[in-house]
Amino acid sequence: MANTQFLEKMKERWNLNSLIQVVLVLVVFSLTGTSVVFLKPYVFQLFGIESLTGIKGVFLYLLLIPPLYQILLLFYGTLLGQFSFFWKWEKKTFNSIGKLFRKRKKKV
Repeated sequence: MANTQFLEKMKERWNLNSLIQVVLVLVVFSLTGTSVVFLKPYVFQLFGIESLTGIKGVFLYLLLIPPLYQILLLFYGTLLGQFSFFWKWEKKTFNSIGKLFRKRKKKV
């Protein structure tokens, strides 16, 4: 019973049409996260990175992994028929990131 309530809340929050769509979206997030964990060592090896230590390691991680995650979200979303949801999700995410770098106007 509690699981259905959770799915209903996600359906409303994400503005989805059915509980099956909610489950598919959750599966896409699961597949994406699992894939990133699996692919991370290969991506680092491709770029010649042996270990991630210090500020350089953090910077390289942030430079390489988030784009991979976003690409995989769209890939799995497309495979499971949820491209429009994840395309909106991507636009919302990049808009939020863009707001961090925009100059704020001072109120006079």
